[in-house]
Amino acid sequence: MQLRYNFRISPTPGQCTALARAFGCVRVVYNDALRIREDAREAGLPSKRLTASKKTEPRAWLGEVSSVVLQQSLRDLDTAYKNFFDGLKGKRPRIGAPRFKSRRDNRQTIRFTANAGWKITPGGRLRLPKIGDIPVKWSRSLPSTPSTVTVAKDAAGRYFASFVVETDPAADLDRMPATADEVGIDLGLTYFAVLCDGRKVSAPKFFRRAERKLRKAQRNLARKTKGSNNRRKAVVKVARAHAHAANARRDFHHRLSTTIVRENQAVYVEDLAVKSLARTRLAKSVHDAGWSAFVSMLEYKTARYGRVFARVDRFFPSSRLCSACGFKDGPKPLNVPEWTCQGCGTVHDRDVNAAVNIRTEGRKVAAGQVETVNGSGAQVSPGSVPAPRDEAATRRDGQPTVVGILAL
Repeated sequence: MQLRYNFRISPTPGQCTALARAFGCVRVVYNDALRIREDAREAGLPSKRLTASKKTEPRAWLGEVSSVVLQQSLRDLDTAYKNFFDGLKGKRPRIGAPRFKSRRDNRQTIRFTANAGWKITPGGRLRLPKIGDIPVKWSRSLPSTPSTVTVAKDAAGRYFASFVVETDPAADLDRMPATADEVGIDLGLTYFAVLCDGRKVSAPKFFRRAERKLRKAQRNLARKTKGSNNRRKAVVKVARAHAHAANARRDFHHRLSTTIVRENQAVYVEDLAVKSLARTRLAKSVHDAGWSAFVSMLEYKTARYGRVFARVDRFFPSSRLCSACGFKDGPKPLNVPEWTCQGCGTVHDRDVNAAVNIRTEGRKVAAGQVETVNGSGAQVSPGSVPAPRDEAATRRDGQPTVVGILAL
């Protein structure tokens, strides 16, 4: 399994200048290739065109940086076009067409592959071609020799080195021995996560806690003259305030997801419609919670450590079903924390009952069994059946044929 390890690096002023030059060259090559594709509608840019452009006077300065990062920029453009066309064909979610890069983008990156000649020195520094040895703040050791390294600069002016490594499955299984426990997780806003065993994890609300500091930084930014040095400094302060909240949220997600995966052999969560919820009046709280990032962490960590992971359909009525007798009650407003089952009289905590139902349904999904009916009484994931006889058509040869598939 391939994973990405990020580490903070501290380049010198001269190395910052060299990195800025590399960022600019990569951006120019990407934009040139994108312009050629838009003008000629061709399927790619030959490498000889890049070599030829480096020999011309207007682009001679491209030779001041490693040629590998320029080639990787072209590959990034090819990947962007491939993903765009795959989205049009329905092979993946739709994304927009590739766009031109700007020097004002919040994130600038360059990527070095193994043939670039980069390496980690015995002293623990990152040696990059035509840049030098950069100190790295190693927070942990790499599990194997990395294949690529990406150097990035964010909006807060911080530099990071990101290594892609291949993990050892046997070593991962030894780190987290198998267990017999299973957990269903109900995600929410009042409580970030409620587990089926009754444990409740409060929502930290990192962004709302940082709003006061952010408002002050943004007011100072609004008073600065556009194009001035003071405005550039104010922009960095705002970016650092946002980065502080994002880092705290990411650390919280990592700690909680690791604890859950370590304690349970199977993890079941609900497939939430985050994009739809982000268009409601709860949008700020939904984005602040970061459910999608947390579920993604659970998914890759369960795969890494040999655990079972399953998503329960978002239309599954986890809050309406009684986890004791299976009686299906009506819809419950969000301000109802407890309810009594009309079938067996059991008093349920709304969130804990939903987590128990998610665990029960998750077991069915993981085993490939038929899912429970939804709130309207239909199967959550309805199957396809042939169209009835009265909706059949006739082919040119006179033989009847079924023209479509109806979903129950």
